[in-house]
Amino acid sequence: MRKEKRVITVDDFEHNLMINGINEFRNMLIEKDMPIEDVDNLLRKLIDAPLLRKRRFEREDR
Repeated sequence: MRKEKRVITVDDFEHNLMINGINEFRNMLIEKDMPIEDVDNLLRKLIDAPLLRKRRFEREDR
């Protein structure tokens, strides 16, 4: 079975908001002595997510 991937587009504010929210959730899990590996992986993906550079001429710009 193939895993589906989802792609979202967010601005810098939304990106930082997601990172901070997931980090707060991670801290809550640490306080409760619960596993954090999956949250760490997600946080790492968010932090390392590449920027989508807008091409010079997009179809919408014409």
